[in-house]
Amino acid sequence: MHVTEGGVELEVPSEQTEGIEESVFYNPRQELNRDLTIATLRAYREREPRAESYLDAMTASGVRGVRAAADGWDVTCCDIKDEATDLARANLERNDCEATVIRQDANACMHEGVFDVVDLDPYGTPMPFADAAFANARNLVCVTATDTAPLCGAHFNSGVRSYSAIPQNTDYHTEMGVRVLLSALARSAARFDVGIHPLLTHATSHYVRTYLELEHKATAADAALEDLGYLYHCEDCLYREADPGLIATPLETCPHCGGERLLTAGPVWLGPTCDPDFVAEVRKEVPGEFAAAETARELCRTLEAELATPTHYDQHKLCKNWGLPANAMDDFLADLEAAGHEASRAHYGGTTFKTNASVGEIRQATETNLV
Repeated sequence: MHVTEGGVELEVPSEQTEGIEESVFYNPRQELNRDLTIATLRAYREREPRAESYLDAMTASGVRGVRAAADGWDVTCCDIKDEATDLARANLERNDCEATVIRQDANACMHEGVFDVVDLDPYGTPMPFADAAFANARNLVCVTATDTAPLCGAHFNSGVRSYSAIPQNTDYHTEMGVRVLLSALARSAARFDVGIHPLLTHATSHYVRTYLELEHKATAADAALEDLGYLYHCEDCLYREADPGLIATPLETCPHCGGERLLTAGPVWLGPTCDPDFVAEVRKEVPGEFAAAETARELCRTLEAELATPTHYDQHKLCKNWGLPANAMDDFLADLEAAGHEASRAHYGGTTFKTNASVGEIRQATETNLV
């Protein structure tokens, strides 16, 4: 079937099963992801004018590569399947775009060439491709992970195998996935004396997407590893604590409620997941004609204001745990700020928020207006 996305026309396989995309080639639910990719590439080109080459490492239908080529990038589209590379060539020709299309294993392609920007958008975990990307990308590595259940701890053993970390299924399970992913990517990059700086990261629908600026120095790799640590979480009162460092020192009892049902997760990324100034530039680069423009801009606005604390809270889950009704989120956050705490909405959902207050301080600041 023919689709139009971001100003380019594409031929993609039709849906074979109602409600299920043929994800090998084209997933329409990822249009927000791709719209933000183009906006991010535009913003990054302003940040680093020397960046010119872009590798779409698992090109499938070629949609990312075609859109990047139409935007002026020197594009290479890679896929191991003949039908994918044939379709990518046809879609490039359909849009009068030039790009190099090669049928090759993505890891082999990355090890044989050097690219300013490498984009990894595999089915499932990106970790089998991360080492090759960090070994050979100059400036920016863009990564999508669609295996959110392993990342979040819902499929525990798979998460441990894929990310060499202990994920825990908490009330902030989405952010747990974000920070497990960034931890694994930081450790992968460090093996090549490369430090990562997350410019923009978001968890949307069934995937996590991050854009990592690279610094090729051993000291930068060391600095990135200093952003790793552990999270301790009380299953009874929802207290949580971040512990920087590569060696865990788990809590025996909860400092808030005295409970003993404590979880340890990590190593996770404890540093910022976005650069707010860069995210603001990305927002400005989202054109109105993109189908997901309004959603993309609103997401960027939330990310710009989102605190960098390593976990988020869900207001409804807190109130349920306290046996109290929830009030309007704006009023709830205003109460926290009035009590002298930092607070912001989180992009993970309409009732999620971030604060530097402890769970006890949150209740103390907001309880009066919840009754």
